[in-house]
Amino acid sequence: MKFFSIFILLFMVNSVVLANGGKTVFETYCWGCHHQTAEAFGPSFKEIASKRGADEIRGMISDPESVSKILGYKRNAMPKFQLNEEELKVITKYILSFK
Repeated sequence: MKFFSIFILLFMVNSVVLANGGKTVFETYCWGCHHQTAEAFGPSFKEIASKRGADEIRGMISDPESVSKILGYKRNAMPKFQLNEEELKVITKYILSFK
């Protein structure tokens, strides 16, 4: 029982860290062009989450020019970001939380 309680506690702490980490990455890199639920310069996270999967989101962040071509866009306004693996993980999860 003690092991299970520790496991649950660690899971909850990790979930909070991931959620806060996603918001931090959003505020650092994304907020100038994207908002969570409202249209800005770029689409809202709600719209992105309704249309894209995790791999497409990660690809658009790390290599927007190539992914834009694959998705059939004629041009791309999104800059390429050099996020580490953890930052990509938390921002992807954060975006998909608006689904």
